[in-house]
Amino acid sequence: MLDAFVDYLDSIKARDPAPRSRWEILLYPGVWAVGFHRIAHWLFKGELYFLARAVNHFSRLLTAIDIHPGAKIGRNFFIDHGFSVIGETAVIGDNVTMYQCVTLGGTNPANGVPGKRHPTIEDDAIIGSGAQVLGPIIVGRRARIGANAVVTKDVPEGASMVGIPARPTLVEATYYQKSFVPYGTPCSERFDPATQQLEMLKCEVESLRAKLAELIEKRDGADKERDCA
Repeated sequence: MLDAFVDYLDSIKARDPAPRSRWEILLYPGVWAVGFHRIAHWLFKGELYFLARAVNHFSRLLTAIDIHPGAKIGRNFFIDHGFSVIGETAVIGDNVTMYQCVTLGGTNPANGVPGKRHPTIEDDAIIGSGAQVLGPIIVGRRARIGANAVVTKDVPEGASMVGIPARPTLVEATYYQKSFVPYGTPCSERFDPATQQLEMLKCEVESLRAKLAELIEKRDGADKERDCA
C-alpha cells in the first residue's frame, strides 16, 4: 500500500513542475480530496450513506472539492488546485488529470430518474480548467478537454475538444497526444476549429479577390487595346 501511495505522489510530480518534493504534494487539496473520497466511497458501498455523505461534506469544507461518495475513481487521479464537482454516477479511469473549476455533471437533475447521469472519463484523459462535461457521455482514452469547453457528446479516443459547444480540433490526435498537454488545451499554432475554418474562408476570399482584380485588369487592358485600334 505504501508503494502504491508513493507511486501516486510520483505520478503527480510527473504532471506538475511546481512541487520540489513529495512532502509538498501531501499539502495539495486534490490529494486530500481523493483520500477522503476513498473512505466515503467505501462507506457508500457498505450502504452507510449518511456517514459517506458526512465524510464528503467534511472533505468539501476542507478542500473546496465536491466528490460524491458514489463516484468511481481509478488510480493516480490528480485534481490540480480544486474547486471542482464530480457527480454520483461519474466514472474516472487511471492517470486522469483534472484542473480547477471543472464539473462532471449530470443531465436532467430535476426529473428524479435514477441511473447513469454523469460522464465516464477513460484512462489518461486531461480535463482543462473551467471545463463542463455533462451527461452520461464517454470521454475516450487520452482525450483532452480544453479549458472552458462544454462537452455534451461522446469524445473519441485521443481527440482534443475545445469551444462551446466543444468540437474536435483539426489536428490529428496522434500528433499532439504523444506528450502531456497541460490544461488539456492545444496551444501556439493550434486553434479552435471554428477559428481555423474562418481563417481558411478568409484566405479563400482574399485569393478570389486577387484573381478577380487580375481578371478586371486584363479586361481593362483589352478594352484599351481595342480603343486604340
